[in-house]
Amino acid sequence: MDNLQPGRAPLYEMLEQYRATNHISYHVPGHKNGQAYSGSRGAGYLGEVMKHDVTEITGTDDLHHPEGIIQEAQELAADCFGAEESFFLVGGSTAGNLALLLTVCPEPGMTLILQRNVHKSVIHGLMLAGARAVFLEPLIDDASGLAVAPAAESVRAALAAYPEAAAVLVTMPNYYGMGSDLAPLAEACHDSGVPLLVDEAHGAHYGLHPALPAGALACGADGVVQSTHKMLAAMTMGAMLHVQGPRLDRTLLRQRLAMVQSSSPSYPVMASLDLARRLVHSQPAGAFTAGLAAVDKLRRGLAEQPRYGLLQPAVPLQRSGGAAAAAGEGTPPQGTAAYCTQDPFKAVIYDAAGVLTGFELQCKLEEKGIVPEMSDHRHVVLAFSLGSKAEETERLLAALAEIEAEAPARLPVSDKSGDKGHGLPESYSAADFTGTVPEPALFDTPENGQTSTANNSTWNNFSGHSVSAPVSFSLKPVDPRETEPIPLEYSVGRVAAEMVIPYPPGIPLLYPGEIITEAVQRRLSSLSKGGAKFQACSDPALQHVTVYNNKKGGEE
Repeated sequence: MDNLQPGRAPLYEMLEQYRATNHISYHVPGHKNGQAYSGSRGAGYLGEVMKHDVTEITGTDDLHHPEGIIQEAQELAADCFGAEESFFLVGGSTAGNLALLLTVCPEPGMTLILQRNVHKSVIHGLMLAGARAVFLEPLIDDASGLAVAPAAESVRAALAAYPEAAAVLVTMPNYYGMGSDLAPLAEACHDSGVPLLVDEAHGAHYGLHPALPAGALACGADGVVQSTHKMLAAMTMGAMLHVQGPRLDRTLLRQRLAMVQSSSPSYPVMASLDLARRLVHSQPAGAFTAGLAAVDKLRRGLAEQPRYGLLQPAVPLQRSGGAAAAAGEGTPPQGTAAYCTQDPFKAVIYDAAGVLTGFELQCKLEEKGIVPEMSDHRHVVLAFSLGSKAEETERLLAALAEIEAEAPARLPVSDKSGDKGHGLPESYSAADFTGTVPEPALFDTPENGQTSTANNSTWNNFSGHSVSAPVSFSLKPVDPRETEPIPLEYSVGRVAAEMVIPYPPGIPLLYPGEIITEAVQRRLSSLSKGGAKFQACSDPALQHVTVYNNKKGGEE
């Protein structure tokens, strides 16, 4: 890779050259460079895209056996993101997660250690591999109640208890842009001779600018999956898989990638990966200038609107960006902090007055033309990027000011006898709300009065054990004759027969074969009533949940 030219985008340039040749197509795809839509109503833009939609012919290379422009594009990506080798993914980070799991667990029954609140694609990978999962509880940020990643001590304990484990997999950053120091986890894995795999779907931009946290590769990870389409500028479904070191079988990894990716990959998606890389590779600092300015405008604007809080770590890991974090500068003096890095492009806001839940605040923003990434019972996630503009932030701040006027900072007093209202003064200042998130009781108080900071987020997923016993996964389908749908309110003590996945971000809260505890039932009920959307389960509104019709999970 000595002669690499960061300013080139070889794959995209090839497509432009191909388009200019005006060759006659006697090969697939059937739209024939978009000609099939010639004259069709509303097909102008689509036709332009299709002129770049080619297949594996002379000169276009082959994603599954790259020797030309795709190989060069992937080598440029490796150079840009600090990997020894990079692979383009046309099926999103899902394809990368599946390939990694099928690589480290090539035989059924192998053990993988991973944090419990992983993306559903990781669970699907466990099913495909027939693996045994040892789940680790993530550390919790006390102020927000949000889960980040497991502690290094938990990783070491799990590796000691299950020395046969093939790898450790964690997610960093989480959906909220929150993270912790990955270097101790990598060290723990390498001391035991196993690779650290990182689902870095939301951190493709990490390490590319001093204002950003360090990337997983810089912290010692062996295999890293990034959704280049999420926080950089690739088309949807465009992602990358980066590897380094000797702990992953790369020959097997290539074979697994060929298994889970199409044999006819999208050239427009691959070209967008090439362009997204060139944008940050050729001007690493300048590419983020506008986006960071938009974020800074939000921070300054929120300082003038104390009604809204902005999630930030109490003790940041990095003082001067990704490079400092990788070098260990700014590390908290004692112990392992659950939350010490924050992606500046993930602005997580909340109503510090406690009037609006995150779901309600998102709805009000959408009514004003502001579409957030997601919300939970407390927070709203606003995803900025290098494509964001300061003038757009002005519209956001104006919308927040309008919402404040429409929903004054005073909670209504409950009509229930004996309940106390949570009224706040009619006038307040920034000092009233700085640094803390409202008590969860303002948002999620079940009828029995018990509260938990873990109940506010679709990201959190807990079992109550720091290191679980192995859980076996397989592709064997659930026999519908052994199941029945029951109202969620009556599900405590029953064995789940389906996966329940609030979306976004797609973190399963319930797995088939798990006993539904009272805490899980309350949490699912709270999320359902709060407006969360659910996938994988038979009832998307989650009024009912499918359980086994006996408590042994369908076995007599």
